[in-house]
Amino acid sequence: MDPVIIVGAGPIGLALALSLAAQHVPSVVLDEGDGTQEERTARTVVLRQDTAALVERLGCTDAPAQGAVWASWRSMRRKQVVRELTLGEHEEFPAPLHLPQHDLTHGLYAAAEAHPLIELATGARVDTIEQDAKGVTVHTREPGYLYWRGSYLVGCDGARSTVRKLLGIRFAGRTAVERHAVAALRTELPWPETALLHRQPPWRGAGPEVTARPLPDDVWRLDWLLPPRGDLVTPDALVTRIRDTLAGWCGTTPPYELIDTGVYTLHHRLAQRWREGRSFLAGDAAHLLGAIGTQSVDEGLRDVENLAWKLAHAFHHDASEELLDSYEAERRTSVASRLRAADQVLPILRGGGGLRAALPGAGKSHDSLLTDGHLGNGALGALPTYPHSPLAPLPPSAETRADVDTPYGAPVTDVPVTAPDGTAVRLWERFGQGHLLVVLVAPGTGVWDRRHWMSAGVMPRLAAAVTALPVPAELLVAEGYPGATAHTVLLVRPDGHLVAAFDGVHPAELYAAADTARGGARESPEALEEAPDAPVNTDRTADVN
Repeated sequence: MDPVIIVGAGPIGLALALSLAAQHVPSVVLDEGDGTQEERTARTVVLRQDTAALVERLGCTDAPAQGAVWASWRSMRRKQVVRELTLGEHEEFPAPLHLPQHDLTHGLYAAAEAHPLIELATGARVDTIEQDAKGVTVHTREPGYLYWRGSYLVGCDGARSTVRKLLGIRFAGRTAVERHAVAALRTELPWPETALLHRQPPWRGAGPEVTARPLPDDVWRLDWLLPPRGDLVTPDALVTRIRDTLAGWCGTTPPYELIDTGVYTLHHRLAQRWREGRSFLAGDAAHLLGAIGTQSVDEGLRDVENLAWKLAHAFHHDASEELLDSYEAERRTSVASRLRAADQVLPILRGGGGLRAALPGAGKSHDSLLTDGHLGNGALGALPTYPHSPLAPLPPSAETRADVDTPYGAPVTDVPVTAPDGTAVRLWERFGQGHLLVVLVAPGTGVWDRRHWMSAGVMPRLAAAVTALPVPAELLVAEGYPGATAHTVLLVRPDGHLVAAFDGVHPAELYAAADTARGGARESPEALEEAPDAPVNTDRTADVN
């Protein structure tokens, strides 16, 4: 088949190319620019636990060193500390990674340049898209008139997406939801490695809200909330804000080095469709968000992880329309929910408290709502779940279902597992390789040689059932999993979302769930015979015997 064409060489387009390459799918990345990145320290990204893990899996291993992992979170109102959280100690508040966006893009670009399955084409400005039953043809007019042929097309070309416009997809939403003056500077603040949210600072001219978020080498990003449609922020006015804010926190203005500044206007928009034939949208081309601490790049990387395995399945196994349609059904619904939650709490946080009783979750304090957005919790920031996905199988019967702490459709917990070759790895490290994961919870296996337990107990029957699945799958063994009892079997999608959990080995129900997860029919388990001679898939990517 022809490669996947990706339009846009920002972090989302590059991450998609690398995700596809990890699943043996070639791609061409059309970059309208010249391949260089403007270094803007005032433009940063906050990666949650799942997206930081994705970036590292894609080969951008320098990202943690280029960013700062927040040790704690402090919330203040006027002169009082309202809340202080130590991050990383509890599952509820994992420590996010904060780094300049250009560093993230540089790392992904270097990894893409080194990969033989990725072609990077600079100076390629798209002007026409044509689709047919077998692929997509893209024409670029600069620097030369070229035609590119691909199996699928993904527009990752940002808020002003040419792909979205050529496909005729509306981009409805709200303009100028929030506006921030931003400065990146090097200085010493009284709370190193701590991100700060300060509401209603007591000094004159501070505005309603200011945040300080650490970066490496004593660099901080400061954001001042501005009126959505206020006056222009002059350089002199911004310097005055910096001096007054530092003096308010430190008593006197400490020495500082101003590195970068900017004024960012945040919009909330959602593309009406994310798929048009063989063309898809991802990242800012599909959605814009960012108010109240929500993270647009974070959501774009989740688009990537959701879409990549489905395109890989289509490339290698001729995926069903249901599987490809599920990308929009899952991701657009998730992002729409995030935007809806932000729009609901904005009147409360910005002065319209009269709506409090009518809004879901509005009973939370201002501090809790803002913390949710900045730290990735609640409706404003929690990991996406897809409980109503078209890929969700019928629930297992009461006799075969296992209860675990992870709801169906939610991301699984990262636990230590043993891989088929006997090596000890983390579960999240096995995501994004194009196959389903079957995890057996077997306490005690860690103290026994793998040669013994691979041929004991339920393992031979489970290994045979995994081999017979309609799609490639990898069998992993875990000492434990939150809420699971011994011999619980988890079926996990390539992007880490739980499909089903079974109390023991049930080949027919495991087969039916795997078939639905790849976009097949939602067959009742009773329609399949629970027998060892179930259909065998001979196209294996993991040896489980």
